[in-house]
Amino acid sequence: MSEQRIQCPAVLDQESGRALLEAVREKGDARGESVVLDLSGTERMDARGGAWIVAIANHVAADHGKLRCEGHKGAVADLMALIEPGLIAPENPERIEEKLFEEIGGRAYKYAGEFSDFANLLVDAMFWVLIAPFEGRGFRWGLWIDEMYEMGVRAIRITCLMNFLLGVIIAMLSAAQVARYGLGIFVADLIVIGFARELAAIMTAVVVSARTGAAIAAELATMKVQEEIDALRGMGLNVAQFLVAPKILAMIVVMPCLVALGLLSGIAGGAFWGILAMGFRPDNWFRETMHAAQVSDLMQGFLKSLTFAIMIVLVGCHNGFRVKGGSRGVGLMTTRAVVMDIFFIIIIDIIFATIFYYILD
Repeated sequence: MSEQRIQCPAVLDQESGRALLEAVREKGDARGESVVLDLSGTERMDARGGAWIVAIANHVAADHGKLRCEGHKGAVADLMALIEPGLIAPENPERIEEKLFEEIGGRAYKYAGEFSDFANLLVDAMFWVLIAPFEGRGFRWGLWIDEMYEMGVRAIRITCLMNFLLGVIIAMLSAAQVARYGLGIFVADLIVIGFARELAAIMTAVVVSARTGAAIAAELATMKVQEEIDALRGMGLNVAQFLVAPKILAMIVVMPCLVALGLLSGIAGGAFWGILAMGFRPDNWFRETMHAAQVSDLMQGFLKSLTFAIMIVLVGCHNGFRVKGGSRGVGLMTTRAVVMDIFFIIIIDIIFATIFYYILD
């Protein structure tokens, strides 16, 4: 193995240490070479100089080379004895490849643990929402009002806008298919039935999950990272009572209201296209709309909205409590919460579709 020998200065401090690192870099690629630092002429070295020697060792190790220090004596030798363990590049541990069944078992154990945490959070939250207030254990009514404003009032505009635009799109695409048969008026039926059963609840849930679900996950994840959750537990406060229950009850109240506004906005979007683009009279269009509206369709949409409300809050809280790391972990859990929300929205919708179309019909 070839060797590079570098003479160190008489005083090794912040400035001379930086210059020494630059000198090592100027020697070129040290791949596979041994770099020797000659400290025989170094009379004084402070902690910053020692830190630069560690930086040199890391630079040489990155090129798969080896660093060796020689000639140090006196106080310099005493300081080198302290930093020499940091000059040894750690060996890469041998990676153990998991076999198929080991990987499957590990993932199953991981998901089982996460499901257990989610179930415990669900039971704890339902207790503090449905039972504890009636037993006089207290409820944060002030926070509940604030949460309703944040989750509901501030989400009205984006919810109405998205449903209105969706209503325009559905009417536009439907009209292109039925107009050739002279059945354009039935677009009104399609709009009210579609939004009552599916579109208003799903579009509103997606908007709320992207807005409120992400905010819940980010809020609790930040509190977890900053150890505020541990502080609450240390003060004897129940986290589910203090943070989760007001959010669930607020979402249960505001979600059906947002779905109702989404339904009206979707119908308005369909009417906008039907009246202005398709040329129907407003009274005929809205008469057909009212004729097609059924209570069972409305009940289906509102039942979904209640389920979506509980799911969005619980998924956001669950991911917020499971955060690891710093700001990057907060971002990852926020993204994960939104993805899980949308996934579970589809799963819940499939379950409702199965119940209403194959069991209740």
